[in-house]
Amino acid sequence: MAAKVEPFWKRKTLDRLDAEEWESLCDGCGLCCLQKLEDEEDGSVYYTRIACRLLDLETCRCRDYANRRRSVPDCIQLTAAQAGEFQWLPPTCAYRLLAEGEDLPLWHPLICGDPQAVHRERISRAGRMLSETAVAEDDWEEHLIFRAG
Repeated sequence: MAAKVEPFWKRKTLDRLDAEEWESLCDGCGLCCLQKLEDEEDGSVYYTRIACRLLDLETCRCRDYANRRRSVPDCIQLTAAQAGEFQWLPPTCAYRLLAEGEDLPLWHPLICGDPQAVHRERISRAGRMLSETAVAEDDWEEHLIFRAG
């Protein structure tokens, strides 16, 4: 009988993942591409339903992922070196979960094999977002949806 091989995210630490493994952890929810507001008093991060102008509001995928930093210079590139700072990511995010020693949820594409599960389970905000080009920045506070952490 062959030995059971653990999946890469259970065998490796985040800093040992290759580029393909790292990218495959993204579940495609698009939540990290939503605009966030930080409470100046306590540092809490609040997510809005306002999406980066590059995010496709239906598929929750960046329309120009490879070149996104040219169009959006403050777009954050997640790296394993930042894992200790991932508390601002949504609690469902694989990068945050693994950094905190948790496992992937059952709906994650690497578990269930279905990249649409994140939308069916309503983890993503597909179809329920607004583009940042449609809402004045002064009005973002009116579109809060949850607090990270």
